Amino acid sequence: MTLATEEKHLDGLVQQLVKEHDPAGGRVQFLEAQFDAGLAWVHFDEGCGGLGVAPKLQSRVNAQLAEVGAPMCWPFNPIGYGMCGPTVYTHGSEAQKNRYLRPLFSAEEIWCQLFSEPSAGSDVAGLTSRAVRDGDEWVVNGQKVWTSLAHVSRWGCLVTRTDPEAPKHKGLSYFVVDMKQEGVDVRPLRQMTGEAEFNEVYFTDARIPDAERLGEIGDGWRVALTTLMNERVAIGGGQEPRGSGPIAESVRLWGALAEHRKDLATQDRLMRLWSKSEVARLTNIRASQNRGKGVPGPEGSTGKLAFAENNKEIHEFNMELLGPQGMLYDPNQTKHQTVDDTTNTHGSVQKHFLRSRANSIEGGTSEVMRNILGERVLGLPGDVRTDKELPFTEVPNN
Repeated sequence: MTLATEEKHLDGLVQQLVKEHDPAGGRVQFLEAQFDAGLAWVHFDEGCGGLGVAPKLQSRVNAQLAEVGAPMCWPFNPIGYGMCGPTVYTHGSEAQKNRYLRPLFSAEEIWCQLFSEPSAGSDVAGLTSRAVRDGDEWVVNGQKVWTSLAHVSRWGCLVTRTDPEAPKHKGLSYFVVDMKQEGVDVRPLRQMTGEAEFNEVYFTDARIPDAERLGEIGDGWRVALTTLMNERVAIGGGQEPRGSGPIAESVRLWGALAEHRKDLATQDRLMRLWSKSEVARLTNIRASQNRGKGVPGPEGSTGKLAFAENNKEIHEFNMELLGPQGMLYDPNQTKHQTVDDTTNTHGSVQKHFLRSRANSIEGGTSEVMRNILGERVLGLPGDVRTDKELPFTEVPNN
């Protein structure tokens, strides 16, 4: 089919979905119907929540559903939708895809990503958690940290070491793990916002059936890259309407300022930030239109890097606009915040400022993103990696 034909076909499916299923009805039921219609991830195969069309058409579907107020999977299951779902689809067995994708998209089952460890953050391949084969099962021991939503998750995507004698990138394997089973201990980590969305997770003789492995034994790094590439697109690849998002908050705060504070220098900063936000948005649209099927490439790091740095700068600016009020923050009140609260009664500006500090760390630090862009996009010489081919047991500090 031509692009125009595909778009017309998708428009018809969206209209039929909305006609047969009330967007204001039950969230789970609507999302299940959306999955069954192939409108969950349109580039996935039929039967897996897709139609086998170009990924860029998903934004067309999402925009039409947003117009009628339909529920979305992303706000309820962001890691599942943006990272774990594509990984299960790409590397999972037919049984795994049939079991996991539909309840993941309906957000009946929340997912988390178990990668980072106390000694393995930016260098994920340096992780030390272990999985030892025991018949048809693997026994897992170790600690993960900074695991978003682990406290509410039903399933997790776990990468762990299965061969310590192999080089660090080649001794990893990837599993779907039951987060409610015995031997999995989730402990929330309190953030400076007052919330606890991150967790540390301890595995103590937790058992995972070999049937829940994604990819081959020792091929976990390749599977993990699928998760990481999709993570960066999920974090930084948004295509929200022009002038929306954090910059809209800046414009509202500027409008609420007393006239004597609206100096030209501050106005110039606002316009510069607005322009940077618009450039990032248009770049994401172009990247989405050029993206083919399959795993996103290293170009996704561009959007993630721009999002992280722009977001921090915007929220710093917003705090400056608040003036002395920016010093006041009660984390217990932010849960009452409404979208249209331009007076910052409940401290949303402060909360967003504090939370934005994590943007340049989560999903790969800004320094790692720059390395990826330099090496894999611009073709610059890579960093010297003396431990890449060493057996993991011989790598220093392990």
